[in-house]
Amino acid sequence: MVPNERTLEAPFLQRNIEATRAAYDLEDVQVVDYDATIVAEPGALRNDAKTTASIRILDPALVSDAFRQLEQYRQYYSFPNRLHVGRYEIDGEVQDTVIAVRELNQAGLGESQSWYNSTVVFTHGFGIAAAYGNKRDSDGKPVFLQSGIPSVGELGDFEPRVYFGANSPEYSIVGAPDGAEPLEFDFPAGEDGQRETYTTFSGDGGPAVGNIFNRIAYALKFQSEQILLSDAINADSQILYNRTPAERIAEVAPFLTVDSEIYPAVVDGRIKWMVDGYTTSTNYPYSNLEAFNLAVLDTSSETFNRETGEINYIKNSVKATVDAYDGKVELYQWDEQDPILNAWMKIFPDTIQPKSAISGELMSHIRYPSDLFKMQRSVLGRYHVTEAGAFYSQQDAWMTPNDPIGGTGLGTLQPPYYLTMQAPGDTESAFSLYSTFIPQSTGETTRNVLTGYLIANADAGREAGVVAEDFGKLTLLNLPRETVVPGPGQVQNNFNADSDVSSLLNILRQGSTRVLNGNLLTLPVGGGFLYVQPVYIESTGETSYPLLQKILVAFGDQIAFEDTLEEALDSLFGGNSGAVTGDGDLVVEPGESQDADSGNVALDVALNAAGQALKDKEAALRAGNWEAFGEADERLARAIQDALDALD
Repeated sequence: MVPNERTLEAPFLQRNIEATRAAYDLEDVQVVDYDATIVAEPGALRNDAKTTASIRILDPALVSDAFRQLEQYRQYYSFPNRLHVGRYEIDGEVQDTVIAVRELNQAGLGESQSWYNSTVVFTHGFGIAAAYGNKRDSDGKPVFLQSGIPSVGELGDFEPRVYFGANSPEYSIVGAPDGAEPLEFDFPAGEDGQRETYTTFSGDGGPAVGNIFNRIAYALKFQSEQILLSDAINADSQILYNRTPAERIAEVAPFLTVDSEIYPAVVDGRIKWMVDGYTTSTNYPYSNLEAFNLAVLDTSSETFNRETGEINYIKNSVKATVDAYDGKVELYQWDEQDPILNAWMKIFPDTIQPKSAISGELMSHIRYPSDLFKMQRSVLGRYHVTEAGAFYSQQDAWMTPNDPIGGTGLGTLQPPYYLTMQAPGDTESAFSLYSTFIPQSTGETTRNVLTGYLIANADAGREAGVVAEDFGKLTLLNLPRETVVPGPGQVQNNFNADSDVSSLLNILRQGSTRVLNGNLLTLPVGGGFLYVQPVYIESTGETSYPLLQKILVAFGDQIAFEDTLEEALDSLFGGNSGAVTGDGDLVVEPGESQDADSGNVALDVALNAAGQALKDKEAALRAGNWEAFGEADERLARAIQDALDALD
């Protein structure tokens, strides 16, 4: 009797399953059978107060325009198209925040973009802007916890200058002897009525170019005779180049693969770029080869990693920081058992510090890396099945759903999202990273129903040199097959098809406005899954930006659409959800009126903008800042014109 293929391959498949799960750090995934309900009952969220209070209603991909209009100040500054999610302890509570560095954008110099200005004068960005993730003001704008130039807010005193970042110039020449007149533009305000402030770089960020030999060498390197001829270069001058965090890491540790999401944090009085480094291999015995660069591609991806193709082993072996002021790179050994890293450390001795050297404040900003998580969710789609016979049939294969709102990234998959939540079975909430699963498509058929939900504990703790016990714990919620829980695509279709929602959105679209759907979040609360989506309204005017006006929520097949998350949840759960939310009361600044409500959305937006411009003019007048006064006056004029246009 000839044995069948399934029986013959069983021991090899079992070996492949075990090796693959070990190579991708999936051995200790905690599987929880989550008997999800689809009925929204009153008071169902009462036991999920910590999760609902932290629900992030700001979409980092949509509020970048608001950051630009409210915090950019000049065309020669910039914020990225997609902002970052971080967390800070404020008034004793850890707050999820949306944060961005105000980097230099030399393209905004226009006709002033000479070699001297681009190389000697405009050398760095300045400060950060950060907003509460779970709040908005009464106009729909972000509520900033750190803002302005000079930077003020809840994050304390820190060095605000950004010489090294994602969008720094190719090179700058900085530094001067003590007592020399500063040449570097610092920020657009000054003391004693001065319109501008200048500074001199005082760090150790690059090679000296004070002597003729170095000037010749760098004139040849950058093909610029000005480096050789300019009298702005002095005996103490330095040249800064290789200025992106990824480039800095590659110079120090070329054996590392760097995570595609490099995020900023204020750590120990400095702006630091936080970087996750991986060791990878294609030689792990019996482990399955996976395309790393394709697995990490989704709608949040703005770059494609051409260097890292197929791998069958990955470890987040190194945590790194790059100082935004002087570019200093610090590497910490995160995975002390990784044999590949241990081998490289013998080749590059004294390059990597022990984990014990990590300060408490730095530890508080370390998180579970997104690219590793994307790689793991891709593998887990098949390898959540751990028995060879069932694996052979592939009857229970899962996949990551497409992003239901599309997006501008290079991929189509829905990205994982960072949120503070209390995972089912846990007793405390934690900063986490999650993703959903739906059944693997067969041919042209895709069932957009939830089959699984993966959570990574992304909170490393706050103790110097000591990692929180649960950090990196992966929890996989396994959903029952007899209960059909809508997936993200199905929920988005339900939102779009609902007659009441459509009617309200059509009203919001009247005039010169458009409606933008924010990220669709999925949270395991109330014994089931809650979907939350912010809805933004944007005027088509040249200086407009999205304003958060409505919140869509869903539980099972039930939908609610209200002005605030608290109202939407109460409506969804029979009049009283039992939830506590961050936006229960919209933040109203002193002296600020509530939204205009004329029934004409374009007019309301214009009137609210005019009111804000008036307040900004008054504040600038009190501060004697005539430049800010002039800008606010220009915005007021534009808002008045927009209001007149809306009445036509």
